[in-house]
Amino acid sequence: MHFLDQAKIYIRSGAGGPGAVSFRREKYIQYGGPDGGNGGNGGDVIFEAVAGLNTLIDFRYSQHFKASRGTHGMGRDRHGAGASDLVIKVPVGTQILAEDQETVLGDLTEAGQRLCLLEGGRGGRGNASYKSSTNRAPRQFQPGEPTQELWVWLRLKLLADAGLVGLPNAGKSTFINRITNTTAKVGAYPFTTLHPQLGVVHHKAREFVLADIPGLISGAADGAGIGDRFLGHIERCRVLIHLIDINGTDPDPVGAMQVVEQELEAYGAGLDGKPRLVALNKVDLADAELIEAFSAELLEAGAAKVFPISGATGMGIEALLDAVILNLPAETVTEHPAGEREEADDTPWSPL
Repeated sequence: MHFLDQAKIYIRSGAGGPGAVSFRREKYIQYGGPDGGNGGNGGDVIFEAVAGLNTLIDFRYSQHFKASRGTHGMGRDRHGAGASDLVIKVPVGTQILAEDQETVLGDLTEAGQRLCLLEGGRGGRGNASYKSSTNRAPRQFQPGEPTQELWVWLRLKLLADAGLVGLPNAGKSTFINRITNTTAKVGAYPFTTLHPQLGVVHHKAREFVLADIPGLISGAADGAGIGDRFLGHIERCRVLIHLIDINGTDPDPVGAMQVVEQELEAYGAGLDGKPRLVALNKVDLADAELIEAFSAELLEAGAAKVFPISGATGMGIEALLDAVILNLPAETVTEHPAGEREEADDTPWSPL
C-alpha cells in the first residue's frame, strides 16, 4: 500500500429541493386550494475518522465529492425527500485545512469522531405553506437554498506516543524492527526509510505506539534530503528518542545531535520543547572506552542522559524503554496481561 499524507479535494454539499406550486383539482370540489409540498433538504458533507486507515492514497484518485440535492416538492401536499449525507472516511489523525494550508478547519483524533464541514441547503417552501386567511390562493414558493462548496487540504499526522529521530543510517529502522513487529526496510545506505512507520511496543506488561520518520540532515527545513515534511507525524508524540550512530565513517555524536536539534527548532510546532532521550546506537561495534568518551561529550553538549544501546543485539534497550514509559502520561500507556504479549507478537502488523 502506498503512503500519502496529504491530499487536496473538492467538496460540495447538496442543494435544497424547490417547493412546488400546485392547486387541488378534483371533481365536485370547486375551491380546492393550494397543495404544493416543500422541497427536501440537501445532503451534508461529513468527515469521519475510522480505524484501520493509515494513508490518504484513495484521495489521489478520487478528488471530487458532491452530496446529493434534495427532491423537489410535488402537488397533493407531497414533500420532497431529504438527500442522504455524504460521509467521507479518513484515517484517525487527519487534519482538514483551508485552501491556504494554514487555517485548521477540523482535527479528527479519535476513531468515530465526526465533523460536518458543509451543510446541505434547506428545501424550499411550497405554496401550501403560504396559505392564510387573507391569502387563499398563494403562488409563492421558494427555490431551495444553494450548495456550499470548498477546496480543502487533508493532512495526516500519525498518532504515536513516542517518535524516533536521527540522521540517516542512525539505525532507526533496525531499532523499530527490534522492539516492535514492523518490517521496516534496512539497508547500508542513507534514506532507506522513505515514509513514516508505526509499531506497537510491548514492554513489561505495558504498550505504547512508536513512530519512525525518515532521517534528517542539515538543511532539512529548507528542503535538503527528504526535507522536514514528515516531522508533522511526530508533532503529537509525548517524547522523542534521538538515535545517534557511534560507528560512522567519521563519528561525531555531538555534531549529529546538534544537527537534529537545529532542524527540530527550525520546524517549530513545539518539537524542540518535547522531552528527548539520547541513545548512542550500535555500541556492539565499539569498545567501552569509546562509548564512555562519546557519552561524556554528549552530556557536556546538553544531553540529560545518554543510553548506550544496540538495535542489532538488543543491548541497553530495556533501560531506554523504561525511560520512555516514565516520560509518558499514565493514561497513554496501555496495560495488558502478561500472557497477551506473545499472542499479539504472533500476528505481524504494519500500518503501511
